[in-house]
Amino acid sequence: MNVNIEATWKDVLKDEFEKPYFEKLSDFVKKEYSKSICFPKGNEIFSAFNHCPFDNVKVVIIGQDPYHGANQANGLCFSVHDGITHPPSLINIFKELTTDINKSYPKSGDLTVWAEQGVLLLNATLTVRSGEAGSHQKQGWETFTDAVIEQISKNKKHIVFLLWGGFAKKKGRNIDQNKHNVLASGHPSPLSANRGYWFGNKHFSQTNKFLKANNIHEILW
Repeated sequence: MNVNIEATWKDVLKDEFEKPYFEKLSDFVKKEYSKSICFPKGNEIFSAFNHCPFDNVKVVIIGQDPYHGANQANGLCFSVHDGITHPPSLINIFKELTTDINKSYPKSGDLTVWAEQGVLLLNATLTVRSGEAGSHQKQGWETFTDAVIEQISKNKKHIVFLLWGGFAKKKGRNIDQNKHNVLASGHPSPLSANRGYWFGNKHFSQTNKFLKANNIHEILW
């Protein structure tokens, strides 16, 4: 696997790339991409980092797997390529956004514009086999992304972590809440959202309120 990752992240994570688990993970990913259709494209695996350098991180959103449908995943959690039909979870994210900050429903599902403002859109697992959700779990990605969260928690301050759903809450259990603002709610998937665990969380306005209070530029959602 070609680790094409932005310079500040390469420096922060250099020890991880040298560990045996990452070497095994890299071999696994190479084999998977050579024998199967996998997502996202190889040059987009580290897009979350490349669009949001470590020094720029203000907000972290934690997802689980990339989308496993054709042409959907673009390396940013919950995001899809421009022109692709919005998946159900993304629809609910945008619905909450429109009611929370009185914004028009976005036409594009590509969240690169968030990433470039300092929102790290981090999936726990960065790759997946086509049509097979969870197919690249437990191969080392979770260890790597735990290290990413640990580095942010330890070396930065006043970061907003948005933990949506049980999986993300577990993933963020070691975040230093004395230094950072952790906002948790149900997952935006229809199953959770329709039970009342998502809509009305006001995470977008709460994020900007916290950033503003700490003299950090707000996100233009």
